Amino acid sequence: MDIGASLKAVRKLKGLSQRELAKRAGVTNSTISMIEKNSVSPSVSSLKKVLAGIPMSLVEFFSMDDGAIGEQKVVYRANELLDIGTGDLVYKLIGRDYPNRGMSIMSETYPPGTDTGEEMLQHKGEEGAVIVEGKIELTVGEDVFVLEKGDSYYFNSELPHRFRNPFEQPCHLVSATTSADF
Repeated sequence: MDIGASLKAVRKLKGLSQRELAKRAGVTNSTISMIEKNSVSPSVSSLKKVLAGIPMSLVEFFSMDDGAIGEQKVVYRANELLDIGTGDLVYKLIGRDYPNRGMSIMSETYPPGTDTGEEMLQHKGEEGAVIVEGKIELTVGEDVFVLEKGDSYYFNSELPHRFRNPFEQPCHLVSATTSADF
């Protein structure tokens, strides 16, 4: 998916100028321009912040490329999972075309040296996950945790949080959020 072209298309569809979207999102005009020109690859938290100015969730943004919602499926094969990650982060959404979703389930991969961005994430709902392989550093509020294979977490997503992989091995986890607005 071309994030820049998609952002520009959504912005224009909503009748917003770059200046108006920047104002609503609390970022500079140049930030919107650079994302739309693909001069920068926004972090997850930065893209969420920009999309909040529309308003639109990451799931909605990355799902719009698919067009209409298809038949309601039960099984999703590995090649059918929608990657809604940015940069090197891989967030594969499970149940991409499930109508009126009440939660998001994702298979997430954090290569060594990646993170969700310096700006903390915050959104409605709750989230939890289990670490399938590797290690991840999770910050919730002012608390920092290192989780390893088999460890899990569960917290109120309205608390500021961030994920980082400062380790030498990739981290893979399976997560769920009760709000589909990830």
